[in-house]
Amino acid sequence: MDFAFSEEQDEFREMLRRFFEEKASSAEVRRMAGSAEGFDRSLWRQMAEELGLQGVHVPERFGGQGAGFLELGIVLEEMGRVLLPSPFFGSSVLATCALRNGAAEEQQAQLLPRLASGEAIASLALAEAGRGWSPAAVHLEAAPEGDQVRLSGAKTLVLDGQVADELLVVGRLPGTEGEDGLSLCLVSAEAGGVKASALEPLDATRRLAEIEFDGARAQLLGVPGEAAAPLARTLAQASVALTAEMVGGAARCLDMAVEYAKVRVQFARPIGTFQAIKHKAAEVLLDLELSRAAAYWAWWVADEDRDELFVAAHLAKATCADGYRHAAAECIQIHGGIGFTWEHDAHLYFKRATADDMLLGDANEHRSRLATALDVPG
Repeated sequence: MDFAFSEEQDEFREMLRRFFEEKASSAEVRRMAGSAEGFDRSLWRQMAEELGLQGVHVPERFGGQGAGFLELGIVLEEMGRVLLPSPFFGSSVLATCALRNGAAEEQQAQLLPRLASGEAIASLALAEAGRGWSPAAVHLEAAPEGDQVRLSGAKTLVLDGQVADELLVVGRLPGTEGEDGLSLCLVSAEAGGVKASALEPLDATRRLAEIEFDGARAQLLGVPGEAAAPLARTLAQASVALTAEMVGGAARCLDMAVEYAKVRVQFARPIGTFQAIKHKAAEVLLDLELSRAAAYWAWWVADEDRDELFVAAHLAKATCADGYRHAAAECIQIHGGIGFTWEHDAHLYFKRATADDMLLGDANEHRSRLATALDVPG
């Protein structure tokens, strides 16, 4: 087992870093985050047409690049470094994984090529107000009507739901509860009975929406009532993918703090020579390396489709969430007064770290699930 990246993967990373540093400077990130849609459609098309990023882990038979989770991780790590505002995670990770895990082959062939080419944006509508990210807690009803279903209920925290073209909605058949009766449904965002409302996000670089369904007609994907296992797998894969973004953001926080500590002078000395600052940077570096180890192992497990997927996902998500929040907080502290200002980027990383921790369940929730998966006594 070799955890080293190949020469081709290292070159891929270097190319992506140059691309994102050029296209997503601090000023551009703030411009995109403040725009009506929350991202730049011309950059979205360029990512698809020139780099093929939206289809990096989509099989070639569906119009993708046919790479794996290692390459997807590299893409997300470099996006996380610059806080790229983009529907990439919602569409190219959550929705794409849900389709690959829960839809029939012919259904994947209908939508995956559009997602891989960047032509369409999709979003997974799972979470409901006060019910968290567990599929078993889903309440929205999917009532059968012929070969379709009618959706009644509401979803919240839908990533980029306000700009999605297609919605993958998790509903349940009438009279079912828990993991029984869960179904994955496809509905156009423009369909009758669908109303999306933008939420006020903590992290302005990632938009969220609440979507109401009032009898909207939807197509069933996969086997009706048996979406629990595909959804669990999707959430584990998405958690693994999210660790990549968190590692990239934490690394950038450390870089910013160290760069500032070298040039900020107090008492005729760079603050980086003070023992307290050295300790802060060293502790962040320790957490960062721990996060990298957990994340890279989880990418490899997902790439190899190993049985440890759920253990790896819970371990890596909890470790990286803690590491990112620590790095973002210490970045602000090392910068001192300027780190608390709106003009400095430190607060953007702190908000993303906080939002990433809560996305798909916070660190404590994943630690609890890890203990359950490992059968650790209570």
